[in-house]
Amino acid sequence: MDQSNRYANLNLKEEDLIAGGRHVLCAYIMKPKEGYGYLETAAHFAAESSTGTNVAVSTTDDFTRGVDALVYEIDEQKEIMKIAYPSDLFDRNIIDGRAMLASFLTLTIGNNQGMGDVEYAKMYDFWMPPEYLRLYDGPSTDISDLWRVLGRPVQDGGFIVGTIIKPKLGLRPQPFAKAAYEFWLGGDFIKNDEPQGNQVFARLKETITAVADAMRRAQDDTGQAKLFSANITADDYREMIARGDFILETFAENADHVAFLVDGYVAGPTAITTARRQFPSQYLHYHRAGHGAVTSPQTQRGYTAFVLAKMARLQGASGIHVGTMSYGKMEGEKGDTDIAYMIERDSADGPFYHQEWQGMRPTTPIISGGMNALRLPGFFDNLGHSNLILTAGGGSYGHVDGPAAGATSLRQAEQCWREGADPLEFARDHLEFARAFESFPADADRIFPNWRNVLDDAA
Repeated sequence: MDQSNRYANLNLKEEDLIAGGRHVLCAYIMKPKEGYGYLETAAHFAAESSTGTNVAVSTTDDFTRGVDALVYEIDEQKEIMKIAYPSDLFDRNIIDGRAMLASFLTLTIGNNQGMGDVEYAKMYDFWMPPEYLRLYDGPSTDISDLWRVLGRPVQDGGFIVGTIIKPKLGLRPQPFAKAAYEFWLGGDFIKNDEPQGNQVFARLKETITAVADAMRRAQDDTGQAKLFSANITADDYREMIARGDFILETFAENADHVAFLVDGYVAGPTAITTARRQFPSQYLHYHRAGHGAVTSPQTQRGYTAFVLAKMARLQGASGIHVGTMSYGKMEGEKGDTDIAYMIERDSADGPFYHQEWQGMRPTTPIISGGMNALRLPGFFDNLGHSNLILTAGGGSYGHVDGPAAGATSLRQAEQCWREGADPLEFARDHLEFARAFESFPADADRIFPNWRNVLDDAA
């Protein structure tokens, strides 16, 4: 059934919809299956995403038609489809009237992903009107809160050098805590890896107790504050709260040094919102493990990594992993800087829409996945700043002189970039950075082909 007369209006202008402020706008790449028209399929998509189905129903009235989602723009050649969703369509909490991401996803990425007339459809961007945007929680803490703990300026407090304890699984509590202590002698921030929790060989209560002690010792030995991101992900919100309460009680005087990591893609919006609301004083660390199932460029359904990051800010993530923009081991491109800019700025351009965040707190880009000191200067050049968190596992523990030296090499790499120095010349006077060339020779050969001659001469 062709529903384009009802669920499409190509006379609508995007600027008028934005000025009106009553619609959420979504941009998709969509291809119909063979034998189906583009506008016909797009209208069916909008119907399934809002008030309709594949047939006319007798219960529809004039009010219902007034909240139809409408296709307002198509470009069949580029496979672009844009839909305007009345913001009144989206669910609101009965306890406080707030918006919920679960409802947003249910409508915009719901039944339409399994429609028989759609070859593929993937969301590339969305725009929130100010009135509806204000109904989302947004972050309660941001990187400035971590800078404050570290004793830095809360404006442009700079690079936070972090790591992930490796191996990601297989360490018992005391070896885990020892690895944390050794890194903290040179670095700032340690995070649990995404599967670390309460394994039978590393019970959370024993591990957290050991890590809290390691933090106290590292702070005493260095005279510097340290940070830990503890994984509280669970299926049951009560389990998440129990883990969070225990962690804060155990870290005690260092409770403000603790972030809470939540696997936000696999555990979903409920887990993020539970952490955001139950523990508003803690930095909420959104790990996106599993997101590639829908965000990968190889995947033609779902939504992009850009959309995921934008949704994370709405939910209240203080920081989210954004990949490495082609500089690490993770899938990505140099142009992925738009992800970082969208979540950290109050006004930013996406691939289809400009978003004003209305003063919502920023979400920190967290960089991880195959990064080491040699890759950082180019990464910072591409991004344009270093006000972020790096969690380098192999880049720290793979350093030939150990994790403390690895952490120092990462800090020196950022210093090299900030000073605009030539990395090879900089390495002559910075031992840990120089030793990173020996630690990661394949990267050194690729990025700095002449490094052996230069550094051998210096030696």
